[in-house]
Amino acid sequence: MEKTSAQIIDFTLLYNKHKKGLYNFACKMLSDKLTAEDLIHTIFLRLFENIDKLKNPESVAFWLYRSLRNEIYMIYRSKKIKNDRYNVEDVYEIEKMDSKNIESEIEMNDIKEIIKGELDKIDKAQKEVFLLKEYGKFSYKEIAEIMDINENLVKSRLFKTRQKLIERMSKIIDKD
Repeated sequence: MEKTSAQIIDFTLLYNKHKKGLYNFACKMLSDKLTAEDLIHTIFLRLFENIDKLKNPESVAFWLYRSLRNEIYMIYRSKKIKNDRYNVEDVYEIEKMDSKNIESEIEMNDIKEIIKGELDKIDKAQKEVFLLKEYGKFSYKEIAEIMDINENLVKSRLFKTRQKLIERMSKIIDKD
C-alpha cells in the first residue's frame, strides 16, 4: 500500500524525534552498536509499514520502546550478544574539540565509561529500568507498562540500581 505524503512526513517526524533515544537505549542494553542500528532500522521499518494504522500518535514512543525491548530480549534468548570490545566510534560521531574543553571532556568521558562498566555488572532487569528512566526519560508508570511489571517494582529496581552505582562509584573514587 502506497503511503501519502502526510504519512511520510509523520513518519519522518517520529523517526527524528525518537531515533537517538532508541539507539542509546539499544546500545546500552546490548553493548553492540551494529546490532543496535539493525534493531532501530527494523523497528522503524515496522512503524513505516503500519503508519496508516496508527490510532493514537501519543502512544508511538511506548510502542517503539516496547518493540525494541522485545527485539533485544529475543537476542538475549538466542545468546547472540556480542560486545564491542574496542568501542569503535563512527567517524561521523567524532567532533573537533576546543582546547579549553578538552580536559573537562576527558573527565566526563572517564565518568561515562566508569558508569557504563558498572551498569554492565548490574542485573539486566535493574539496568533496563535505569536506562529507560535516565535515557528514555519515561515515567515510572510508562516503564511499568513497557516492561509489563508493577510500578512499585520499577521504583524498587531503580532505587537498588542507583544505590549500587553510588556504592561502586564511591569505591572507585576512594581508590583514587
